[in-house]
Amino acid sequence: MAKYIERARSAKTGRYVKKSYAEKHPNTTVVERDKVKPPKRPK
Repeated sequence: MAKYIERARSAKTGRYVKKSYAEKHPNTTVVERDKVKPPKRPK
């Protein structure tokens, strides 16, 4: 099962912003879902 993390990004600058900011400004922000890779185990 793949795990996802949601990140909010400003559509104007491309920088990451807080999720609370994205909820207040839905026209200028995008919430992205990125897949999280499992940590590698040492051999």
